[in-house]
Amino acid sequence: MNVVVLLGAPGAGKGTQAPLLAARLGVPVIATGDLFRAAVRDGTPLGVEARRYMDAGQLVPDEITVKLLLERLARPDAAAGVILDGFPRTAGQAEALDAALAERGTRVGAALLVDVPADELVRRLSGRWICRAAGHPYHEVSSPPRAAGVCDLDGSELYQRTDDQPATIRARMDQQLGALSQVIEHYRASGVLRTVDGLQPIEVVSNALGAELAAAGVVVAG
Repeated sequence: MNVVVLLGAPGAGKGTQAPLLAARLGVPVIATGDLFRAAVRDGTPLGVEARRYMDAGQLVPDEITVKLLLERLARPDAAAGVILDGFPRTAGQAEALDAALAERGTRVGAALLVDVPADELVRRLSGRWICRAAGHPYHEVSSPPRAAGVCDLDGSELYQRTDDQPATIRARMDQQLGALSQVIEHYRASGVLRTVDGLQPIEVVSNALGAELAAAGVVVAG
């Protein structure tokens, strides 16, 4: 079974690369947020348990998260493996995942890090602007308005939400990168970490990730 962990900070491009990797491997992408929502929606025993924490505004314990992942791994479409996107987020979660997979006679075959410098992450994440009249979204880099500060569709002012401002993003990033660095070190110590330069174009990053998978002995479909 190919169990591949995709690592990267918010804004690194994991969401873009995960489905491309999944297509190469012929396996599904598993995001824990989707697992939680599906389990809660379906009213499964683990979903009911997870919902108690979610409704209380608390983090779902690692034990429940790993159990949900193992249930998902048992489905037929995951027989060849999975891409894990967004888990593990902490070293403790990585250790819990390792232990659970070991009980099943498998392990993480590769942990792929899409590496992007913090300054670039802030630039990417802080480029979003919103039309004040109707909420039309823009991005300074990927989808800028024709005239700076003005909505193309209705001519209203563009503004930036507090959550999208550089200072707010940098403060949030400092917290997230601390936890990510621990996960990175966990997989580096395990000998399965592979790093790709996330500043490259999407297709180049995708090909580089595929090459790293092949070098790690993970079978790539094509």
